[in-house]
Amino acid sequence: MKCANTLVTLIRATFCTVILVGVVGAQVPANPKNPDPELVGQLSNQLNVTPTQATSGAGAIFGLVKSRLSAGDFSKVAAAVPGMDGFLKAAPTSGGGPSTGAGLPGLPGGAAGGLASLAGSFQSIGLSPSMVGKFAPIIENYLGSKGGSGVASLFGGALK
Repeated sequence: MKCANTLVTLIRATFCTVILVGVVGAQVPANPKNPDPELVGQLSNQLNVTPTQATSGAGAIFGLVKSRLSAGDFSKVAAAVPGMDGFLKAAPTSGGGPSTGAGLPGLPGGAAGGLASLAGSFQSIGLSPSMVGKFAPIIENYLGSKGGSGVASLFGGALK
């Protein structure tokens, strides 16, 4: 009798394990096209902007970086950012044309030409043009923590 009870317990445990493995294995992974909530959260919290503004602003910056890096280098940046496609798709499509960088406090001299070109994009999502220069260092620090200093340098270099 004791052997039968042990056998029943063993069968139940095996059945539960099989079911648990099946349920865990069937869970859907995060959608790689959704912008990374960690980066969106950092931008939203540190800059007091909405998640939509954070996503669109980061998308505008990543779009500029993509246009200035080789495909191989941008793939390194993209690999460090889950949901890069989502960021790029969220970028404002109407930027209002290039800016000269005049009147954009907080942008370093070398970065003004690149980042200042995004002033219209930031205005179209309800952000001051000066916010462009506040997004970039947060994104660069994020990239450094996720992809290493080489990836952060690629990003920073593309903005100069």
